[in-house]
Amino acid sequence: MTMNKIPELRTVNVIRYVTPLREGGSLPAIAEADDEFLYVLKFRGAGQGVKALIAELIGGEICRMLGLRMPEIVFANLDEAFGRTEADEEIQDLLRSSTGLNLAMHYLSGAITFDPLVTKVDAKLASQIVWLDCLLTNVDRTARNTNMLMWHKELWLIDHGASLYFHHSWQNWEEQAKRPFVQVKDHVLLSTASELDVVDAEFRSVLTEENILAVVSLIPDEWLISNSDESPQQLRQVYANFLTTRLSVSNIFVIEAQNARKALI
Repeated sequence: MTMNKIPELRTVNVIRYVTPLREGGSLPAIAEADDEFLYVLKFRGAGQGVKALIAELIGGEICRMLGLRMPEIVFANLDEAFGRTEADEEIQDLLRSSTGLNLAMHYLSGAITFDPLVTKVDAKLASQIVWLDCLLTNVDRTARNTNMLMWHKELWLIDHGASLYFHHSWQNWEEQAKRPFVQVKDHVLLSTASELDVVDAEFRSVLTEENILAVVSLIPDEWLISNSDESPQQLRQVYANFLTTRLSVSNIFVIEAQNARKALI
């Protein structure tokens, strides 16, 4: 398995709103950027705001660092004049509230939603994905909503916006970092994830403190300006501390996943 280093994220300018993706609760959209590529655009003005974008950014780049397939993530600038001609008032309001820096990922044209009844995933890959979601506390990889795509006969992960839910309250993050991930019982790949111990050792060796800091350093300042007294750099450090703490006690979420799997099978 090839482990990838964190790249600098590119920044593109959105030039055309193509179509909404209404199956997403936050109303993401397919949009064209000035590099002539199509992207799935996630808006800062949507439901969970910039915190969903932060979770998407951290989750996606850790996913890529671990060698899993994830569409390229880019920062996407939205001009305040963009969307004035949009007829749908709901979409116009969303575009207006999302002026500035948003997040987008390459649109995988022709990809189909992963169906566990159609495509079998081998034990190692299933274990890698389950481990990742336990680390990130990602509640959104269930049979009802797999957030995985098949593209050119390969499995791609998408949508980590529901991860890192500790940051919606910022309270007791140290305690939350050490908790088992009980929602793993609903993970779509849990029954196949029989190699969690092996994956745990491999992935912990990759996710060093230096690499975690490299990921959180990508979070833009403007997404971290809040009503709190903490600076953007201090908030980045909280994300880094949460992840490094969680890695230091990964056996807690690995054992929880293994027990949930035994109950399942």
